[in-house]
Amino acid sequence: MDTLTPDSYEVHDPQALAQARAILDACQDGRAMQESVTAAVRRNETWRGQQCINLLAPEAPTSPAVRALLASEIGTRAAEGHIGPVNRWFAGTRHIDEVEALCVELLKRAFRCRYADHRLVASMIGNLAVYTALTEPGDVIMSIAQPFGGHSSNRWDGPAGVRGLKVVDVPMDPVELTVDLDLFRRVAPLVRPKLVALGASMTLFPFPLAEMSAVVAEWGGRIFFDGAHQIGLIAGGQFQDPLREGAAVLTGSAGKTFSGPQSGIMVWDDPALTERLTHAVFPVLAATHQVNRVAALAVAAAEMIEFGAVYMAQIVANAQALAAALETHGIPVIGASKGYTRTHQAIANVRSFGGGLDVAHLLARANIIANKNLIPGDTPADWDRPGGLRMGTIEVTRLGMGPAEMATIADFMARVLVARESPDSVGEDVIEFRQAYQTLYYNFDHPLPAA
Repeated sequence: MDTLTPDSYEVHDPQALAQARAILDACQDGRAMQESVTAAVRRNETWRGQQCINLLAPEAPTSPAVRALLASEIGTRAAEGHIGPVNRWFAGTRHIDEVEALCVELLKRAFRCRYADHRLVASMIGNLAVYTALTEPGDVIMSIAQPFGGHSSNRWDGPAGVRGLKVVDVPMDPVELTVDLDLFRRVAPLVRPKLVALGASMTLFPFPLAEMSAVVAEWGGRIFFDGAHQIGLIAGGQFQDPLREGAAVLTGSAGKTFSGPQSGIMVWDDPALTERLTHAVFPVLAATHQVNRVAALAVAAAEMIEFGAVYMAQIVANAQALAAALETHGIPVIGASKGYTRTHQAIANVRSFGGGLDVAHLLARANIIANKNLIPGDTPADWDRPGGLRMGTIEVTRLGMGPAEMATIADFMARVLVARESPDSVGEDVIEFRQAYQTLYYNFDHPLPAA
């Protein structure tokens, strides 16, 4: 492994970069370098796409139609500005205007809202757009701390901090993982936040949005709902409806439960916010915004309108079934007293099995992909080696699996963690199991799995 000197600091894994350099050094020409890249992509497609049980909560496989559009010719075209010939910097965008207008109107229908923006190439950029539009440097916001599910998107080390905001924790119940509403009613008036950001990467249960909105309305504060993980569930009617419950604006990631391309979504109802929010998107944060991605997002929205209710309901049912099955094997799951989850996620406490980092890598050897996660009781020092394991049921649901398959997956996990079987041996059984699940459902090519 290469030795790094202090003046050559590298944030990425030095061994991985050294291996990449060795591969490229062995190439005879640029074509061979290209093949080394495409070969790595193919290996990932075979393993992750065809052989693994993917339980990553932030991932969803896109439909064939969405995937095809991501490689379409329109992706080579620039479309700086708002929709319409006067608003564009470039001429010749009439068909791009058509595609983008369809996307905007489909998003409005999917979220039952008055306004939508489609140009956010990442969900975190959507959060930065909200902070840019609705706050000034030095303002106070409240957001959820990371051991209770919060994310850097709304903390001092993310967009909120870049905007120069003062961040105060939303009080959370460390056992139930819900907002401590009584304490919030006491704390919020003391700091008078301009925004309360409700965003969580560990997200299990709805928030008391209406009650919190009533509190901050006393000084003109607003609720900002960062639905990065829940936005598909919201569109599909399987979670709370933030815009109807008091949130001023809703952002989210199209690449999670919404099952579209990796990108951001922002929707709202109040026309008084439109100029500020859209100005924060363009010209501040987005110029050329990948029109192929916009076309793919539009198709994902059409799929959500058609199949979202049944697809999202199955995702939640599968998460609850997976959690319950893990408990029967002696793997404790957070939220048991409340039915484990109301989302696509289940969170296991795996401290007794070696902690989230070691468990995640052990399961990966068995071709089961999940991720380490902070849980209550962890501290910031536990960031690299937290006590929790986060699992999501988006991909397994889109592959046509149901509660019976969740029991099988829990059994595979228990064989590795509880019975201490060889991960490699269990992995062979996982590959065999996975071969029967290769079709993506809840889209216009394959609408619904067989009952």
